[in-house]
Amino acid sequence: MDTKESKTPEEQKEHIIGERVPEDFETSKPHLQPEAKKSPSKMYKLLPLVILILGVILVSFIVLGIINRGN
Repeated sequence: MDTKESKTPEEQKEHIIGERVPEDFETSKPHLQPEAKKSPSKMYKLLPLVILILGVILVSFIVLGIINRGN
């Protein structure tokens, strides 16, 4: 384990370049990671339903507002 606190300018440059290089698919193997194997939660299926309900509520407020303004 490297316990050095400070890095030489060359080491800092190599570290920054290493951080900027994108991860390679072959070396990362996301299909072998446990998070990738886990099925997503079922909450994402509720999102369209929630959007639809909020849209209906919003449209009803607008329509009722227009109707009440006419009286």
